[in-house]
Amino acid sequence: MLWGGGVVLIISFVALGVLWKRPQLERRQQGRPLPDGVERVLRSTALRVVGGGISAGLLVLVFLTALIGEPSSSVNLAPTFVYVAFWLGLVPVQVLFGNVWSVLNPWRATADAVAWAWQKLRLDWEPPLNYPERLGLWPGAVALFSFAALELAYAEPASPRALALAIALYSYAMWFGMAAFGRETWDGHANGFTVYFGLLARIAPFGEHEGRLVLRVPLSGLAGAARTPGIVAFVAVMLGTVGFDGLTRAPFWQNVVADVEAPYILDAPRTAELLTTGLTIAAMLGCVLLVALAYLAAVKVAEWMIEPDRALAPEFILSFVPIALVYAVAHYFSFLVSQGQYLWPLASDPFGFGWDLFGGVDYAANIAPLSPNTIKWTQWVSLVAGHVAGLIVAHDRAVSIFPERDALRSQYAMLALMVLYTLTGLWLLSLG
Repeated sequence: MLWGGGVVLIISFVALGVLWKRPQLERRQQGRPLPDGVERVLRSTALRVVGGGISAGLLVLVFLTALIGEPSSSVNLAPTFVYVAFWLGLVPVQVLFGNVWSVLNPWRATADAVAWAWQKLRLDWEPPLNYPERLGLWPGAVALFSFAALELAYAEPASPRALALAIALYSYAMWFGMAAFGRETWDGHANGFTVYFGLLARIAPFGEHEGRLVLRVPLSGLAGAARTPGIVAFVAVMLGTVGFDGLTRAPFWQNVVADVEAPYILDAPRTAELLTTGLTIAAMLGCVLLVALAYLAAVKVAEWMIEPDRALAPEFILSFVPIALVYAVAHYFSFLVSQGQYLWPLASDPFGFGWDLFGGVDYAANIAPLSPNTIKWTQWVSLVAGHVAGLIVAHDRAVSIFPERDALRSQYAMLALMVLYTLTGLWLLSLG
């Protein structure tokens, strides 16, 4: 019943979307410039230095807590900070306030500080390598997939020591890449978090237009084309990894894992762990490929129906960013609310050494802050709303590049794909 209701809602909103005209879209994209004083503050060097300094300091703190703090994830700050405060907590910040990550990015802030010091010493540095244009966002997609593999496929994702190694390797890759290809180029293409949070920031009511910070209609930042190579792969990673996380709750997947482990679990537990990790990574990659292939197939159908003068894959891929957002919301918002409460006591004793820096060690978290019904309805409503938003974005793009008749016909295949994603998302939620 609810699945059918979701489909009806989507079709209804598509019908309403046909009434939106191109001039309205252009006005939404342009937005209203923020006051000059506000823009000066938001673009000020002081704000970047303070925000970047705090973020870089937190990176060092979390690395040290993971490296030398107590090895138990229940008393060490690093796992909760990485998976809750950073990975989940920054999502609503980006969606509500725009690209705050551009100020908080610790790897870019550290590289900027080194570049500033280098200039003060009157030394010159030119990146020795040119970034290959054909690579596009592929390195960023690999980086994001690797983080998801650490979280979902590794046997001990919350191990502080494993996180210390991951932070060290990722930081080395980011700083070495920035030195080799340039700070902005490498960070904007290969830093999976920069690309991920940047795409989510396009949903926000605050953005940039023609060099000015503007207040705009939410979602209007997604109305353009995305022609950077690898963008389809990146969005597929955003969707496919979260979808796979839901799939792991299904009994049939747990049975498959148990069957793979069974012959080795007693006599060769390390072999069982490696086989399970490999199987999980392969299955997660399969989910990402299914998402990408489904999108490309829908695009081919749309191209067959209207015979456009351009490839449509870059034109509509950003319409799936709201879907990636609500997949994350549906699967993780309750985890963010419940586990986020532990940040306060962990911050008071980040290393697990028995400190009480802020008087929060004895804080008693509410282990069930949300009722099951609240969780269920939030998940289902957000999932349907996200698909509706995706269809609106796709229609906005269609009416901006095609005549009205072709714009409508180009969306038939997108509608079918959105319905498929909606049903799949609801089914994944029903698994647990």
